[in-house]
Amino acid sequence: MTGSNLTFRGLTLRNVEVPLRRPLLTRIKTFETMAFLLIDLLTEEGITGHAYLFGYSPRGNANFISPLRQIEEMLKGAAVEPEALFDRARAGLSLMGHSGIAMMAISGFDMACWDAKAKAEGRPLFRLLGGEAGSIPAYNSTGLGIMAPDAAAEEALELLAEGGFGAVKIRLGRGTLEEDVAAVRAVRAAVGDDVALPSDFNQCLDLGEALKRCRALDGEGLYWIEEPIVYDDFGGMARIAAEIETPVQIGENFYGPGDMARAITAKAADYMMPDAERIGGVTGWLRAAVLAEAAGIPVSSHIFPEISAHLLAATPTRQWLEYVDWANPILAEPLAVENGSAVIAEVPGTGIAWNEAAVGRYAVDL
Repeated sequence: MTGSNLTFRGLTLRNVEVPLRRPLLTRIKTFETMAFLLIDLLTEEGITGHAYLFGYSPRGNANFISPLRQIEEMLKGAAVEPEALFDRARAGLSLMGHSGIAMMAISGFDMACWDAKAKAEGRPLFRLLGGEAGSIPAYNSTGLGIMAPDAAAEEALELLAEGGFGAVKIRLGRGTLEEDVAAVRAVRAAVGDDVALPSDFNQCLDLGEALKRCRALDGEGLYWIEEPIVYDDFGGMARIAAEIETPVQIGENFYGPGDMARAITAKAADYMMPDAERIGGVTGWLRAAVLAEAAGIPVSSHIFPEISAHLLAATPTRQWLEYVDWANPILAEPLAVENGSAVIAEVPGTGIAWNEAAVGRYAVDL
């Protein structure tokens, strides 16, 4: 994919902390705000590519600055050919490793490159990638954290109604198995049998407890069980996947396509859900999607709904888009959801543009 005729000039980086409309209670942490690092990729031709990274907190976002500035220094003056720049950035940061902060910084840079390229070619990103037009099935993941069963049931109904969703994610990992089962049953009773109910443990269990809880949750109508144990224990995940009936979902912590390849080899999960920030942005996602297609594995996304909708549209084995509204306050045009599906706007690029007044209001010093 060449022909955009853009030259990379530099990066503008800004830090914001946005209040959440619904606090998110997980076993790991309660989130009342979300912090984003906004990336503007400047070109000599005047086209700007936009992307954002999610570092959990303003201080976490600061960790991205050094590798992004190194990428800027290495690649300034280069043609904006995203796949080539992705490989050059990985090689240039190889002493920092090919995962963690280095990969996340490369991912953010890559996403901004693809946005600029698609804008230069006058096409939405999904069309540039050869994706299909139309809407992408989505589940609402904006809330439904660790809370009492009655509260979870009430919030599930609210989340479903917000965009006509037919699916909603429930977080698990309460103090006891019995509490988790009670929450799942309360939500299922409230939403009915036709609603898809994926679940997420956020890596909070050891293998023994995970096997106990996952076996007990079989038969409760969960669409999948996500990350019951630490993300990189592919052997443990393979054992869980082999011993329970409910499909197992992992992938948000894959750092590059190589992690997906290793997980597929280990038979670590039934479904996989790359995260645009960790998998390698657009370039890394496309390479991972090839692996998933070859293995016949359904692919969903992890957060970053604005760009993930484009990526799923170009993914042969696409499954679900995880919808969250966390970045909406700083976006000029948030991703639209109609009848439970994300609707990709027919505008050049990814559709990400900043609400500058809100960016100023929520700005935090780097």
